[in-house]
Amino acid sequence: MTSTVRRAGAFAILATLTLAVPLFDPVTAAPVAAAVLLAALAITDGPLFDLFAYPDDYEDGRLYGLVTFVLAASVLGLLSVMSSMSTAVFVGTVLLVGYGNFAAAVTHHWTDNTASHAAAFCVGGTVAAVAGHTITRTLADAPIVSPLPEIVFLAVAGALLAALLRDILILYDDPIVMLAVGFLCWLLAELVPGLGAAEIAVATVVTIAVGYVSYAVGAASVAGMLTGILLGLLTIVLGGYSWFAVLMSFFAIGSLSTKFRYDEKVDRGVAQENDGARGSSNVLGNAAVALVAVLGYAASTADLQLLGEPNPELFLFAFTGSLATAMSDTLSSEVGGVFDTPRLITTLEPVEPGTDGGVTWQGEVAGLLGAAVVAGLSYVVFPDVGLVGAMIVVVAGFVGMTVDSLLGATIEGTIVGNQGVNFLATLAGAITGGFLVFVVAVI
Repeated sequence: MTSTVRRAGAFAILATLTLAVPLFDPVTAAPVAAAVLLAALAITDGPLFDLFAYPDDYEDGRLYGLVTFVLAASVLGLLSVMSSMSTAVFVGTVLLVGYGNFAAAVTHHWTDNTASHAAAFCVGGTVAAVAGHTITRTLADAPIVSPLPEIVFLAVAGALLAALLRDILILYDDPIVMLAVGFLCWLLAELVPGLGAAEIAVATVVTIAVGYVSYAVGAASVAGMLTGILLGLLTIVLGGYSWFAVLMSFFAIGSLSTKFRYDEKVDRGVAQENDGARGSSNVLGNAAVALVAVLGYAASTADLQLLGEPNPELFLFAFTGSLATAMSDTLSSEVGGVFDTPRLITTLEPVEPGTDGGVTWQGEVAGLLGAAVVAGLSYVVFPDVGLVGAMIVVVAGFVGMTVDSLLGATIEGTIVGNQGVNFLATLAGAITGGFLVFVVAVI
């Protein structure tokens, strides 16, 4: 057994101590956390130090990895006492991170395939989180308020986010991962509607299958695959398959457009890096606003009293407007990049292909067609989107695409990067869609 596996196993056992909270009570469990924290600060060498130490800990002679792990768990534990976060979410989150890391470490001992490591983490973390949630309710002699499908959904969503963050961050940055997963599961526990076993099973299988195919065909990296699966799962559960269909239309058509005359774009220096495989930053840059719109829609339809008297339709058009922008921008860039004589959108002066803010008439037409595709699909799958609504989506997509070009010509590369521009452009498309539908409703 390698030191990495032993360390991960030790942290998993440590995570199991969180079951002392429902078994006794938070006041009794607090001294346990304090004792572990003091021990972590006091131990500077020896077998226990070697068991819990990360590589960087040896340089400082302190178990900082263990200290931050305990502190992060303590923060979640405190929230479970002082807020609406349930003890089950707290325990499930800590066990998810602890046992997910252990499963990934064991798999890493057998294979160097990063996708296998991510899959092992998700499986191990999901099983541990479901077990932690259920055991917590049992030890506390409380009814399992959330039905099992909802518990599984929270566990799967948390595991996907954790695996994604582990891929983006350093592998032993567990405190950030734990806190992020805890807050996500806390939010989803408030928003998630009643789910049946079949619904959560189908949603999980569909999103994992789509994500794996995107990875297998080279359309997404491991991080991009995890991000896509998480976004897809949340979209299906919180919005529905209609929302998922619109989201997937962007990913599918966008990926195909990336491969359009790819060798020629490589020669021109305008091709998507990593052989066209989209990473997490690219996926989030284009779809983060859409995800916020889905969350807003779920909050507006739930009895949370968080948004006053919100109009769910505004979030629907923010969602479609942001994705129309993402589709327009992607197609205009991928198609327009193979044509000569692009012009800078701010001055109309000729520029080299690939210049930020450079546009071609072919790219503009492709972008409008992309917005029209999202609008047409939205018209078909959303009863609330009529002909006027579809026109609003097209306008929102065009406005967002234009904002992307303007930002590219003015601040990209100096103030914000490409993904930041994508985010701001999709935000502009979302605001335009929501504003226009509000104006139409008032008129």
